[in-house]
Amino acid sequence: QVQLVESGGGLVQAGGSLRLSCAASVSFVSNYYLGWFRQAPGKEREFVARIRWIGDNEYYADSAKDRFTISRDNTKNTVYLQMNSLKPEDTAVYYCAAGLPTSTDTGYRYWGQGTQVTVSS
Repeated sequence: QVQLVESGGGLVQAGGSLRLSCAASVSFVSNYYLGWFRQAPGKEREFVARIRWIGDNEYYADSAKDRFTISRDNTKNTVYLQMNSLKPEDTAVYYCAAGLPTSTDTGYRYWGQGTQVTVSS
């Protein structure tokens, strides 16, 4: 089965940065999308960003625009999320996902276990 493993989370002060990585056990077909989601305590999971495995087609949630950058290295089967200017409200467990979404944030089939990001004020 497909495995996704996130890494790079941690504790950072507001205004700092983190780079998350998601390593996949397979190389995806060209029309697959890789997405980043997050879930804060007491809240539902929300979409952060996504990128097509071939052709980029980056798209961001409003909360991530101008601060976060999604990218991928196809030769390493890895997707990244560079997070700058972090805010306390960015605190959440961050998950990567892969699939053929029917919309921006639905239809992802494979999910990682998540990595904790904590931003202090």
